[in-house]
Amino acid sequence: MATRFLPLTQFSFSKPQVPLATLSHILFGGHHGRFSTQVEKIRWNHVGESSNRNLIYRFRTFCASRDLAAKKCAPCNSKDLQAMTEESATEFLLKVAGWNLVNENGALKLNRSWRVRNFTKGLELFQLVGNVAETEGHHPDLHLVGWNNVTIEIWTHAVGGLTENDFILAAKINGLDLHHLLRKKTAA
Repeated sequence: MATRFLPLTQFSFSKPQVPLATLSHILFGGHHGRFSTQVEKIRWNHVGESSNRNLIYRFRTFCASRDLAAKKCAPCNSKDLQAMTEESATEFLLKVAGWNLVNENGALKLNRSWRVRNFTKGLELFQLVGNVAETEGHHPDLHLVGWNNVTIEIWTHAVGGLTENDFILAAKINGLDLHHLLRKKTAA
């Protein structure tokens, strides 16, 4: 998500008169389960100035994983679609539990693996994921290795890296009920 800066004329370089939590609630409408607002203090020093005068506040707003799952993938043929930076991808990764960020020959990808009960359960998992992918018009790479190891790789082939679409699809896959397909952990 983008960082939002208040115009310099709308806040002071000293401590705000209202608590930061109240200020972020006023500016961004509170949490309501849809956004997480982080308030950051930034200091800078100019020659001969006190550091207390050089304090500003900026607000970073992030959407939650359920917000990603509620979104729809954008068409991959859009000329505005560009691969995100590794920094942006790392921030988005926090919203899709269980997924890993992989840099494969300079292309960022998401991947996740599961152990399924048997070969046919792996095919069932692929069918569930395939239904979501077809609905979104965004298709992952599916791998069934051996008889029970499933790995899914998601990336936007059209841009050679990751876009928000990839995280939307990962969030939707996370929302699938896969428990009946997965191998139960055995006690050691």
